Amino acid sequence: MAGGIAAASSRFSKLPRPQSSDVKAVAMWGVAAGTGALWFIQPFDWIKKTFLEKPVTNEGQ
Repeated sequence: MAGGIAAASSRFSKLPRPQSSDVKAVAMWGVAAGTGALWFIQPFDWIKKTFLEKPVTNEGQ
């Protein structure tokens, strides 16, 4: 193994580093995909039942 770690590190240093514009683009595509999924599925009844309505309790029994 001539060069071992030094050869491996020089090989990986040639890979392009992600730029801030790439990170912003990935985030925007993620928001767009999430919004599209919610629009397609439209789980508004489940969201309302799960997070907005208070559970019914039977305190009189």
